[in-house]
Amino acid sequence: MSGSSGQGVFRPWLPFTTLLRKEVLRFWRVASQTLLTPIITASLYLFVFGATLGERISVLEGFSYAQFVIPGLILMGVINNSFANCSSSLFMSRYLGGIVDLLVTPVSPSQFILAYTLAAMLRGSLVGLVTWLISTLFAELPWTSPLLAILMAILASFLFAQFGLIAAIYAKNFDTLSMYGNFLILPLIYLGGVFYPISILASPWSNLSYLNPLFYLIDGFRHAILGVGDTSFALAFGVSSLLAAALFGWAAWLIGSGKSLRS
Repeated sequence: MSGSSGQGVFRPWLPFTTLLRKEVLRFWRVASQTLLTPIITASLYLFVFGATLGERISVLEGFSYAQFVIPGLILMGVINNSFANCSSSLFMSRYLGGIVDLLVTPVSPSQFILAYTLAAMLRGSLVGLVTWLISTLFAELPWTSPLLAILMAILASFLFAQFGLIAAIYAKNFDTLSMYGNFLILPLIYLGGVFYPISILASPWSNLSYLNPLFYLIDGFRHAILGVGDTSFALAFGVSSLLAAALFGWAAWLIGSGKSLRS
């Protein structure tokens, strides 16, 4: 009785765990592209802003430039790789027709989203973790609130995993998919305070920066690490959470309908 009951409990999650395993193995098998390349890119950023400029300039009182910029670089790796993992995987499944096999399996929309999201968050977290480890060669971070910093990194990873799903569904070809990263995410990251504090900008640019949703992710993460930021951590976390919930609802609606996945 206990054996049959155990099978009944775990059987509904078998498709989910299988899909999650597939997604993790997908990026792990090509780790030189999915993990090593972004880590090398982050290392170059750290060398430029850490070894060459880190001790020569300062944009935040009490901290070197390297200490200021490292949190933004860590979060940039988390964001880019979380988005890339979900968007590329789901788009390739649609493009090659493999999505049809997924649609006929007993995977609920929530399990579908969760499997893709967890795999993307794992990839983003690995890149962020290694970026931080490399950054210790250039500067030491105070880590004022490490738990809050981890929470913001998880929230950023979750948010952009949802955005990756949405982008993959709406993209009609590879060019359209790449536009989301090159012409939307990348400019918002660079203008979100990765390399400078918003407070040093003149009006109206400083005010316009508060309309950038990535500003709140970056500033909240930096606030948790350094203990200071352009806005309060509560506001940064609140705005980011609302945006994450909205994108999750959007992704759930698209995947729940099923029609957008087949087109």
